[in-house]
Amino acid sequence: MKNIGKMGIHYLQRLNAANVPKDLIEKGQNRVIEASLTLIRERAKLKGELLRALGGVVASSSLLGVPLGHNSSFLQGPAFAPPRIREAIWCGSTNSTTEEGEDLKDPRVLTDVGDVPVQELRDCGVDDDRLMSIISESVKLVMEEEPLRPLVLGGDHSISFPVVRAVSEKLGGPVDILHLDAHPDIYHEFEGNKYSHASSFARIMEGGYARRLLQKLGEGVKGVYISVDLDCLDPAFAPGVSHIEPGGLSFRDVLNILHNLKGDVVAADVVEFNPQRDTVDGMTAMVAAKLVRELTAKISK
Repeated sequence: MKNIGKMGIHYLQRLNAANVPKDLIEKGQNRVIEASLTLIRERAKLKGELLRALGGVVASSSLLGVPLGHNSSFLQGPAFAPPRIREAIWCGSTNSTTEEGEDLKDPRVLTDVGDVPVQELRDCGVDDDRLMSIISESVKLVMEEEPLRPLVLGGDHSISFPVVRAVSEKLGGPVDILHLDAHPDIYHEFEGNKYSHASSFARIMEGGYARRLLQKLGEGVKGVYISVDLDCLDPAFAPGVSHIEPGGLSFRDVLNILHNLKGDVVAADVVEFNPQRDTVDGMTAMVAAKLVRELTAKISK
């Protein structure tokens, strides 16, 4: 799976080799980018209008999938995670109520604006600089439609950089980040890739998008962004990750951290679920879905 997502880049190289005019390629890419953003913009606008019509909503979680896996240094299965997480969220084997009593079937609590079409964009030869900008713009489109707040489904951890950048820019200043992970992800670059999933928080900190980065407990912070990498969990609880790290947190440890967090949660992501390493019964998908449910309860009010 190491070559997933590279087809578009190779296709573009063949077009360049055939002397296809660059402005023709760029115009085509711009049309695809605009179409991608238009779909997210209109879905977010519709959901925001409906919630404002219902009234009484201060903040509401809105799912945005970013199925990106090519910045992973090992396996690229996280690109397939968002639909599996959604499937598990609405699985009939469990109910839709969070531990804090929120019902996800209430549209005032949770909406969904779909996915950034990462692979389709890369198939058109869109490079990572532009792709990161498209992800940031997609997040801003969600935030423009109050009371929506983005709850992002990864994808590898490289997506946190463009998401946090967008949240910080939209709010007009740096946020506090609660980062739950087996790894700090602060390499300046990894294997020559500045957008590596091992470098996402280096990009965030150097850009000034975070006031504080907390990789332990986060009581007392305000305007908080929560990033949960599933490999923070011991593999007994979440085997379906690319980088298995024995000795991690229990699932209840993570829930206790989230439930005890005091602060205004402005956005969040759940990343690094790899369906290709999950158990046949989708155990890790259910874990990711439960985290999404509980994060929804922290965001929505």
